[in-house]
Amino acid sequence: MKVPMRVVIASDHAGFELKETLRPYIERLGHEVLDAGPVSFQPGDDYPDFAEALGMAVKNHQADRGVLMCGSGVGASVVANKITGIRAAVCHDTYSAHQGVEHDDMNVLVMGARVVGVELARELIRSFLLASFSGEERHVRRLAKVRAIEARFSSGAA
Repeated sequence: MKVPMRVVIASDHAGFELKETLRPYIERLGHEVLDAGPVSFQPGDDYPDFAEALGMAVKNHQADRGVLMCGSGVGASVVANKITGIRAAVCHDTYSAHQGVEHDDMNVLVMGARVVGVELARELIRSFLLASFSGEERHVRRLAKVRAIEARFSSGAA
């Protein structure tokens, strides 16, 4: 068992039902869950609002990792990656869910609620939360390059 983490979850309207189903699962895995919304189903909920809230919770160290859902996962992933320090990826297979952490220090798992079912979503979350960054020299080197690019573009220099 991995050390318990604070995991923030969020979704838009399309991912709301899956988010509500996954929250108790993450808790049963031994993690604390922070819910960045929405708190009820609203057809007009937009993914940018909740992806930003989740990303900021990870960035500000209120949570160790995030699990984010929208219809396809794509829009929420795009938004989350706009936030400095967030490394989000859409993963619909368990290999990517753990390898993204091990090699790329991914800190936000994004899923398409219209793409994955509940059981696959649980497997993805388990793989994601059990994984640790490898710390291997090649992965550290690559992550440093990613951070340098991020810093260059976030400063407006590029």
